Amino acid sequence: MGVVTYNYESTSPVAPARLFKAFSLEADKVWPKAAPQAVKSVEVEANPGPGSIVKINFAEGLPFQYMKHQIGGHDDKNLSYSYSLIEGGPLGDKLEKISYDNKFEAAAGGGSLCKSSMKFYTVGDFVISEDEIKAQIKGSEGVYKAVEAYLLANPDACN
Repeated sequence: MGVVTYNYESTSPVAPARLFKAFSLEADKVWPKAAPQAVKSVEVEANPGPGSIVKINFAEGLPFQYMKHQIGGHDDKNLSYSYSLIEGGPLGDKLEKISYDNKFEAAAGGGSLCKSSMKFYTVGDFVISEDEIKAQIKGSEGVYKAVEAYLLANPDACN
């Protein structure tokens, strides 16, 4: 098994606290509304705290039916959260899991800067390429941008 770390940053016109809520605390409500073409439902098994499992069911016609995340933790004060993709989605037989640490910060001039650190845990001798990592990010960006658009169109959501 190998571990490859990749850091990624993105900006948004949405305030950090709202993005944090939409992606960590209220994802089960927000994602299906914001991206119905991609996310059919989000199921939280038990309390959405550390160790809990979150199952994301995708819309028909997408390459994956579902994926499961295990929540690492949330820090409301620092607007950060962590989780690991542990089943389904892009893991296949080459990745054991992908761990994510995300933090939302205020950006100069308003809006947010999202800092993400991803760790790809590979199976056996598999080596993940930068192009494969960028493809993973591109897939996630679709939901991210849909949630961002939803929050901009619904100023009372996730306040």
